[in-house]
Parts: sequence; C-alpha cells; structure tokens
Amino acid sequence: MDTSFQRRSVATDEWFTPKTITDSLGHFDLDPCAAPDSRFHFADTNYTKFDNGLILPWFGRIFCNPPYSRKLVEPFIRRMAEHGNGIALVFNRMDISMWHDTIFPTADALLVIRGRLRFIRPDSSQAEAAGCGSVLIAWGNENANSLINSGINGKFINLK
Repeated sequence: MDTSFQRRSVATDEWFTPKTITDSLGHFDLDPCAAPDSRFHFADTNYTKFDNGLILPWFGRIFCNPPYSRKLVEPFIRRMAEHGNGIALVFNRMDISMWHDTIFPTADALLVIRGRLRFIRPDSSQAEAAGCGSVLIAWGNENANSLINSGINGKFINLK
C-alpha cells in the first residue's frame, strides 16, 4: 500500500478539500481548519492555522478537514464530537483509537468514499491520489442526510 502521504520530503498538514466535496454537502457556518488562502474558503466563517480553530468558538453547522498529523487530527475530531453538528473528512483508518473512542460512539453516519481523493495543495495544484481512502463523518441527522443526498460515490453507513 502506498503510504507516501505520510512521508513527504516537504512535510505538511495542509491538504485542502476538493471543491466537488464541499459543494455537494451544502452550506456551512464554520470551517475551523480553513486554508490560509481565502480562494479556498467556502464556509461563512473560516479559521486558519494562524487563528487556531481549536481554541476559538465553534457554532452552527461545521465542516472540518483537520490537519492530518495525529497530534492535531484527534483534538479536532474530539471537538467535532462535542459540538455535534457537522461533517468531518478524515482518512479511513478505522482501526485506530480515535475511531473506537470518539467517532463510533458519537457520530450519526459515515460515507466511506469510493476511490482515493485528490486533495488540493497550498499552491492550488491538485495532489496525486491520497495514499489512503477517506471517510466523511456526520454528527446530527441533517448532516447524515447531507451525506445520503450528496451524490458522492461511496458507501453510506448509519451508526444510530
């Protein structure tokens, strides 16, 4: 399996969500992990790494594509679970403790995306296919319905 996304010569946590994903999920009030470049913003309010979205207020319907290093992804996913209203995009690593301790007990639904996403790099170029599959996680019935109606190719799993 190609896990080169974890071992890049230029390490980065910045892998931005393809517009096709965010456009198909509806309106979001907040993105606590937004790109520094406003060209990538799609929510009404956007916190970047310079704002530290972990310590600022969360409100409304949230989309969260957290930084993918373990020291950052887990706190953002815990915060999503506490907030309870939104959709997160993470790698399909369902065997790790974050899934068993936080996601499975609190989320309402999953959409396991078929195939590998091609994230957007900070320079606006499209990256090669990710080295791991991705999952959209919904907290709240409205967000679960957004996954069902998104048209994103994958397997919907109701957790409640």
